[in-house]
Amino acid sequence: MRLGGRVAIVTGAGRSLGRAYARALAAAGAAVVVNDLDADAAEGTVAEIADAGGRAVAVPGAVGPAATADALVDAAVQSFGRLDVMVANAGVLRDRVLWKMSDEDFDLVIDTHLRGSFTCGRAAAVRMREQGDGGRIVLIGSPAGQFGSFGQTNYAAAKAGLVAMARTWSLELARAGIAVNAVIPTALSPMTATIPAYTQVYEDFVATGSIPAEYRREHALGTPEDVASLIVWLASEASASVTGQAIGIGGDRLTLYAHPAVLRTVDREGGWSAEEIDAAWRGELSHLAQVSGPEAG
Repeated sequence: MRLGGRVAIVTGAGRSLGRAYARALAAAGAAVVVNDLDADAAEGTVAEIADAGGRAVAVPGAVGPAATADALVDAAVQSFGRLDVMVANAGVLRDRVLWKMSDEDFDLVIDTHLRGSFTCGRAAAVRMREQGDGGRIVLIGSPAGQFGSFGQTNYAAAKAGLVAMARTWSLELARAGIAVNAVIPTALSPMTATIPAYTQVYEDFVATGSIPAEYRREHALGTPEDVASLIVWLASEASASVTGQAIGIGGDRLTLYAHPAVLRTVDREGGWSAEEIDAAWRGELSHLAQVSGPEAG
């Protein structure tokens, strides 16, 4: 999948998954604007891309404010002449159970993931529509947004919102030829390391560079580079007709997620009393109720 002549922006690209996305896009021929809150990390990714013969510039800053999104698009146009791909990846965790989560914990995660993707997506859409020859916007979701996740009210809500935004934007931008999709990555990263079941696996991966086969196969846990292949495909001409989808990847597994669907409807002329709802639930609906959490998938 060659991306010669294309220009991409990747937010949160100083390390881990974002770094892998930026490097893979550059290796496929795209010029890349590398964003990260950590300026040194962003410059480090740019240096790696340049050392491999690619083209990249760094634009450090916190995503969320419209000014950052505008600066990223301006850098793409001024440095490389256009913008074709926006990968809104930047993220942060502030895990707490509901009764311990502060306003600041909630707001930071929502501002970074949801607002940051919104402002970057909006700025990219404006530029791509002006260019008139289509484009790609990739938002980064999470299994937490698909199924919920204990202790992650803020993160799960943001990630669920990103999938809804991708589906909405796919409708709004279709006439402009701009495809919008959500990627649901499952890879070993500093974020994954905060999950107790995977802490040791992550530490072993950092030390050895290897991941046990059962984790790649049964847990869909792989390297950031495993996920980057999907980013490259979504940026390519091969995926031009793919839009409004939530696609998961990790380890050995590729997943297409369903859109929310109606399980069953029950109609009653004149409406419903509480007692009649109870009877309908027990008689016709309760056996269809879905389990909460990852096991629902």
